[in-house]
Amino acid sequence: MDRRNFLLSAAIGGLASSAARAQGESFPTRPLRLVVPFPPGGAVDVNARMLARAVEPILGQPVVVDNRGGANGIIAYDMVAKSQPDGYTLLHTSIGIVLNPSIYKKLPYDTVRDFLPITDALVGQGAVLVINPKLPARNLREFIEYAKTHPSSYGSPGVGNSMHLIGNAFDQKAGTHMQHVPYKGAGPALNGLVAGDIQAMFVPAAVAAPYLKNGQLRAVGYSTSKRLDIIPDVPTIDEAGVPGFDMSTGWHSWFAPAGTPAPVIDRIYGALRTALAQDSVRDYFIKSGYVPTAHPPSEFKQIFMHDLATWGAVAKAANIQPD
Repeated sequence: MDRRNFLLSAAIGGLASSAARAQGESFPTRPLRLVVPFPPGGAVDVNARMLARAVEPILGQPVVVDNRGGANGIIAYDMVAKSQPDGYTLLHTSIGIVLNPSIYKKLPYDTVRDFLPITDALVGQGAVLVINPKLPARNLREFIEYAKTHPSSYGSPGVGNSMHLIGNAFDQKAGTHMQHVPYKGAGPALNGLVAGDIQAMFVPAAVAAPYLKNGQLRAVGYSTSKRLDIIPDVPTIDEAGVPGFDMSTGWHSWFAPAGTPAPVIDRIYGALRTALAQDSVRDYFIKSGYVPTAHPPSEFKQIFMHDLATWGAVAKAANIQPD
């Protein structure tokens, strides 16, 4: 390349870089859409709405939550993957996104190629095992005994999500042999549990709290090795009768379509990090059983790739099959 062409190429590259920076600085100029792959009412939806409200004043634009439930998130993931990569369509999802490639032989999107990880906004500590209070079981040991001697089932927001995996692990370790009943989200599953269609379910504490308060559900155990501060009277499953049981719920994270400009990704990440550093926002999530995390995009990508392999292996070991 001669000197003139080199200088021209450098100038063009400089202009492109300046344009990208300017795009990031001016972003956003209109409302954003935050796609949630489950119906309203579950932990993914509740956390997405809280984060949306927290980043709106920082970004200076509304963040509209768009619930696109069904097919264990595949409908929402495919829609976001095929959206314009301009930062105005984003995805808030749970760790279930890394499980689908190990459950479904064919997906309409590529989990690695079609998404840009932004950050793991929240990391879940654990889930509460809740049962229908009409069952003749007051604690975990009595529930295990009941489930071993009566046809029983446990629900989840869908095949292959973290609630399903925790329920599957509990069923095996406790020897209860319950049937798994997948729903199209935590909200419908909780309705089924309250109605008595299923007998049990693992649920994040923040989602379970109102049901426990009004007596619609009964908590009999917590899934990690340490009790949760907001439900101190609920024993861990380990101490209540299933030694060695310790499972967390994984992260809740934001993604953008592949091709979204880096300055735009940085702007969104900066808004999330700022929001999660606010005492009121941070305290809300900690009390709900989540740790605000917000790793930078480059670090979260490494975590994402690691979890894609490790959680995928868990799903395969559990022999989880599609609906």
